[in-house]
Amino acid sequence: MKVASLEMLFCDAGWRPWIFLKATADDGLVGWAEITDSHGSPRGLAGIVEDLAPLVVGQDPRAVERIYWNLYRQTRQSPGSVIAKAIGGIENALLDLKAKALGVPVYELFGGPTRETIPLYWSHCGTTRARAWEVTGTPKLGSYDDVAALGHEVVECGYPAFKTNIVVPGEKPVVSMPGFGAGGGTLEAEEIADALVKLLDAFRAGTEGAARPIVDLNFNLEPEGCVRVARALEEHDLLWLEVDLFDPAALAHVRHVAPMPICSGENLYGSRGFRPFLEATALDVASVDVIWNGFHQAKKIADLAETFEVNCAPHNYYSHLATFIGAQWCAAIPNARILEIDVDDVPWRDELVTATPEIADGELRIPHGPGWGVEVVEDVLREHPWPAG
Repeated sequence: MKVASLEMLFCDAGWRPWIFLKATADDGLVGWAEITDSHGSPRGLAGIVEDLAPLVVGQDPRAVERIYWNLYRQTRQSPGSVIAKAIGGIENALLDLKAKALGVPVYELFGGPTRETIPLYWSHCGTTRARAWEVTGTPKLGSYDDVAALGHEVVECGYPAFKTNIVVPGEKPVVSMPGFGAGGGTLEAEEIADALVKLLDAFRAGTEGAARPIVDLNFNLEPEGCVRVARALEEHDLLWLEVDLFDPAALAHVRHVAPMPICSGENLYGSRGFRPFLEATALDVASVDVIWNGFHQAKKIADLAETFEVNCAPHNYYSHLATFIGAQWCAAIPNARILEIDVDDVPWRDELVTATPEIADGELRIPHGPGWGVEVVEDVLREHPWPAG
């Protein structure tokens, strides 16, 4: 078996593109990966894959680790970011090919499953209904009563936890994302703390405490602001507070004074990226992006985190393909905490794939099909071109 081609495919998923990598072998077998990059350079990803393809095409896809290191050495002077995402996508597509050739799920290549199910939390809960309710066909988050109704919905669906952002409902709902240069302008730390208290008060009215909140601050605050928000939210019994900071000591300070667990790491790449944060005891939960790191490299991160007694949770706000990949990674490691999933999304999401996640009582059953256990339906993908028009 040899790799015959690598192809990048895009579709418009409303508020971001979904980006897929298709690896075709000379016997016609196809391996899939997702490399969605909402805040980076989608076209840059395609260019990198094109540049790296000569190191992959013509190779036996089953030698995944050898190919990974050839790609890593070739790009050693440009580590991380879109380079890492491209290599992670290639690794995942090759793992899908290899597992399909053997007729087994990918987790069987890494010692077999440690679990049959993994608990889920509802991600971007309220966030999507504030910034993308029109394209997802979901109710607009027009008031705090709507927030309470959404909290009730979370419990009705059986999710044990939900994650939200800096959301202010209203006639024109706001998602404040100053760290990304967009989203309703910039709020100061005190305003953010007040807004989040009001938001979580409304969620609690709807959940009646039956689902625990997660608040994701992303890159929107410096450590002082993160601490201010953490202290303001103490009474809401967060599952964790999610914070992105690039300095391990700064994040460790937040963790050591915050009254709830701290999760971080979704923007880190490889064991080298995570090691200084683990050594600084900056994390209670490591958020690992399996599609940006690659499945095997992400497993190495989880193995490293386990030596520091740290649990992991996949960063996952993508299509169903990425959810299948993340679920298999949770099956392959002993220290998986919970799996992120977007519930509100474009209405045709289920049509894009040959199988959808099997969810019951807030838990996802680990897929058992060959490879990732799912394929992308290219006809549906082409019906939603990106860029639109």
